[in-house]
Amino acid sequence: MRHPHPLPPAGQAEVRIVAATPEAARLIAEALRCRFAATEQRSYPAGGEGATRLYLTVDTTRAAEPPRPWLATSESSGDRRLQADEI
Repeated sequence: MRHPHPLPPAGQAEVRIVAATPEAARLIAEALRCRFAATEQRSYPAGGEGATRLYLTVDTTRAAEPPRPWLATSESSGDRRLQADEI
């Protein structure tokens, strides 16, 4: 019997999180990303009252990279554009 969804490559897992709030879904995704390398999460509404579905791909063959300091994560890509109120 064929599986209705294609399986991910060996060493990877497709994770789907359904939570009552986006914050709860993000906490679970963050916990997974602390342990495993993972793709950016994709989130979608999951019905009434703010419920969320969140998808990400986890690479079980690679450990997560150490967290980067907040300053490094906030650096721009070099494509600096002036805002309307800047000179």
